[in-house]
Amino acid sequence: MQNVVGRLWSQTVDAARRLLLAFLLIAVGATIASAQSVTVRSVTIEGNLRVADGTILTIGGIDIGDTLSTAELNDAAQALRASGLFESVDLIPRGNGLLIQVAEYPTINIINIEGNARLRDAQLLQVVQSQSRRVYSPAQAEADTAAITQAYAQQGRINAVVTPRIIPLPNNQVNLVFEVVESAVTEVERISFIGNRTFSEGRLRRVLETKQAGFLRPIIARDTYSPERVAADREVLTDFYRSRGYIDFVIQNVDVALTRERDAYLITFNVREGQKFEFADVTVRSEIEGIDVSDFQDAIRVRRGATYSPVPIDSDVVRLERLALQKGLNFVQADPRITRNERDLTLDLEYVLVSGPRVFVERIDIEGNGTTLDRVIRNQFDIVEGDPFNPREIRDSARRIRALGFFENAAVNTREGSSPSQVIVDVDVVEGPTGTLTFGANFNSDTGLGLVSSYRQSNFQGRGQRLNFELSTAETNRRLAFGFTEPQLLGRDLRFGLDLSYATTDNENALYDTESLRLSPSLSFPVSENGRLAVYYAFEYNDLTDVSDSASQIIQNEALEEGVVTNSLGYNYSYDNRRTGLNPNAGIVLRFGQEFGFGDTQFIKSTGLAGAETKIWNEEVTLRATLEAGHLSYQEGSSRVTDRFFLNSSLMRGFEAGGIGPRSTDLDSDLNITDDALGGDSFAVIRLEAEFPLGLPSEYGISGGAFIDYGSVWNVGETYGLDPLYNDFTPRAVAGLSIFWTTPIGPLRFNFTEPLDVQEFDNTKSFDVTISTSF
Repeated sequence: MQNVVGRLWSQTVDAARRLLLAFLLIAVGATIASAQSVTVRSVTIEGNLRVADGTILTIGGIDIGDTLSTAELNDAAQALRASGLFESVDLIPRGNGLLIQVAEYPTINIINIEGNARLRDAQLLQVVQSQSRRVYSPAQAEADTAAITQAYAQQGRINAVVTPRIIPLPNNQVNLVFEVVESAVTEVERISFIGNRTFSEGRLRRVLETKQAGFLRPIIARDTYSPERVAADREVLTDFYRSRGYIDFVIQNVDVALTRERDAYLITFNVREGQKFEFADVTVRSEIEGIDVSDFQDAIRVRRGATYSPVPIDSDVVRLERLALQKGLNFVQADPRITRNERDLTLDLEYVLVSGPRVFVERIDIEGNGTTLDRVIRNQFDIVEGDPFNPREIRDSARRIRALGFFENAAVNTREGSSPSQVIVDVDVVEGPTGTLTFGANFNSDTGLGLVSSYRQSNFQGRGQRLNFELSTAETNRRLAFGFTEPQLLGRDLRFGLDLSYATTDNENALYDTESLRLSPSLSFPVSENGRLAVYYAFEYNDLTDVSDSASQIIQNEALEEGVVTNSLGYNYSYDNRRTGLNPNAGIVLRFGQEFGFGDTQFIKSTGLAGAETKIWNEEVTLRATLEAGHLSYQEGSSRVTDRFFLNSSLMRGFEAGGIGPRSTDLDSDLNITDDALGGDSFAVIRLEAEFPLGLPSEYGISGGAFIDYGSVWNVGETYGLDPLYNDFTPRAVAGLSIFWTTPIGPLRFNFTEPLDVQEFDNTKSFDVTISTSF
């Protein structure tokens, strides 16, 4: 019994002890909770000089009478710190009051950048977000430091070091200084390729915008590394391969690495070429009832056996969809579908005419054009509000807007309009500079050293009009030229031009002087996909002055007519498929024009050019052939030396200006030859040339060439009873070697010539330098 009573007593004591402990814990918790909360009866704020007490309470979310827990006090302190106004914040409860102690960040007096030489202050301050007379923020200063460092990295100076410093001033102000230690340019030392079998590294490097560093580094900036440029290079390289039949070409990755010294980049393109495909069957099929596909079949240009390229496919799609519109068939889309034939590496191409969604253009919104008029941008669209929506037309319009050259950036996007069947086209542009004023010098082996000043404006008064003015003077001539072009006359693809030129020559290289004035308005318009026709009127004044007594008797007789005024009408037709043809490695250019003089002087002046170009040996060698000719015939009057053709170095290399062609003999002696060439009413030249690599690093931009020129100029017309030398067709031939050099001032060409067939009194030359031109 005693044991039972003992156990009961022991259990009762334990229960009482546990109950007492629980009461004690509850009491202690209540005391702690009471100590960790405060009822705000008053607030004292210390340390604030600029920020008002009310603003601090508002930021912290504190009101008189609030009961705040420790967590709520911490939240208020964090809110005040996050405001960026205070360097330190403390909230201290005192009985029923609250003490807020703050230390304000200083305000920025001025912002300076020191140590910079390669980038100007104005360039760097554009990326700095800290501002004078605003509160200094360490976080913003660090962000500004990163932005300045990035600006240098974009210039290829990735090792530049930027350090922010603050200089204390009275009244809680500071000067913020960014100290810059500029590094040398980190160049692209090498661009290499892995997986390329068909094209050499040199050929592929010429495709890319990024270039390897070379000895022209001080004036060429494309050898600095730019992620944006490399991204564009990926697209360009892909387009290059696929336009040459490699439909499966992919860039597996682009490896960009720094050298150990961090002074150069090594870029490696890892590519997979795949196989080259050609087109096989090319057909048109319609999934829309009632459409006769025969007309559509005749409209396509891709043919069996042609190398695959997405470019002619896109052109065919545009052609087919436009044909559908001409037939009154709206919302018809041409869907190109390709079937692969792996065995013979061919592609069957089928254009399927399908019904597109019935969506209309609600409106076209244009923003960002502060100078360029809306209509200039709208003229690049083939659609207007209310027309059926065609995504391809929108993409083509965006391409044309960018091609204007007026904008640093142009984005064309679409969004849903007021209903699902309506689309709004948004055009956002960032305008760039469109005018240039230049002063400089040039050199031509025919005319010598000259000074040039010019003004060009490609977007005159924001109307898309072109205006140019040029004044040049050389050792032997002076020229003043003015030109104006309206590319969209009456809102159509009708180009109006007005050209005015005035030129004089002296007897520095001839025994007579000339003076000429020409005024010519013109209209030009497309007549086919690759052809364009121009018509024009020309008013021209020509005079021969200061004729030396030792000049040719023919020239002296022509000078007796003094100033001659001619009026003429003419046309020029041009055809060029080098950019739009089916073969990216070949193209042809055709030009033909005639000028018809009327009035007191009646004549027909005909000129023509036919050129072809192709690339061979995996596009390492370019072959060109050009035939150029002209003929001048008079029905009333006769030609003068100011009217006839002369062969300069751009037409036939290896001769001085006027170095070949008819020359006059003295009446008493067949051997008394004047220095002046008479020119001819007819000329013809054929030029054959090849351009090839020299094995030099591609970054030098130097290649070689070889050429043969064969041709002549003949037939003076009125000879006044004299018998000029070489008045009949007397061919000349020269051969030579060329060095092509792509420089920042333009593509230069150095020609070294050797005569093969020349006449006794021709004036030859063995070397000349010109701006390299094609066709």
